[in-house]
Amino acid sequence: MTVKIKRVLITQPKPETDKSPYFDLAKKVKLQLDFKSFTEIVPYTSKEFRQEKISILTYTAIIFNSKNMVDLFFNLIKELRLEMPAEMKYFCVNEGTALYIQKYIQLRKRKVFYGKSTEKDLLSVLKAHPEEHYLYLCSDLRKPEIPSFLKKSKIKFKEGVVCYTKSADLKSMNLNDYDLIAFFSAAAVNALHDNFPKFKQVETVIATFGEATAKAAKDIKMKVGVLAPTPECPSMSMALELFITKNNKEAAKEK
Repeated sequence: MTVKIKRVLITQPKPETDKSPYFDLAKKVKLQLDFKSFTEIVPYTSKEFRQEKISILTYTAIIFNSKNMVDLFFNLIKELRLEMPAEMKYFCVNEGTALYIQKYIQLRKRKVFYGKSTEKDLLSVLKAHPEEHYLYLCSDLRKPEIPSFLKKSKIKFKEGVVCYTKSADLKSMNLNDYDLIAFFSAAAVNALHDNFPKFKQVETVIATFGEATAKAAKDIKMKVGVLAPTPECPSMSMALELFITKNNKEAAKEK
């Protein structure tokens, strides 16, 4: 029997604004949507960062793929007692992240570049500036897209790990309250297993974004019902809409 999808858990922080495809999805297919990050970011101390032997001021450009990375970097700069030179360039994943830098520096005195929305958009911006020597800020579990692109394009760069990822404490949650749980990283899947090692997937649909996330789910014997991205559905929200619409129609027919 097909179970109607009514309540969905997105294993990411709740969007900061109402302009999110997930809110549009909830209205369109009448869902109760909850957000909960399954992982936590722990900043590196200056001592931990120094062990990477990175001299920040030898680089001509910094890459930020999130507002969180902006906070982590400038807090680290303060701890290291460094002052960023006026000629330093900043490349950001989107305009929101670029504007967020104003919390720490005056943009009119700096050079800031950004993509339209995603990391894929940022790649075209980086390609237009191949002469820079980039410092790519990331966590210990970073995605491969940006460093892979830079290597392929033979652009000078180095990865600077400024934080590590750990499983959040989720033990107060009841996963069986949800008809579908969407995962976006292997770390989030591992967090589920860390918190609920005896969790049994009965009717809960598991959605995963990316090959590594899907593999992590399958490694702990979970059946993946929704895979993204695909040519038809390049985003998780699109994949969920397609699956839930079809699933709920079948559930209604079986009544």
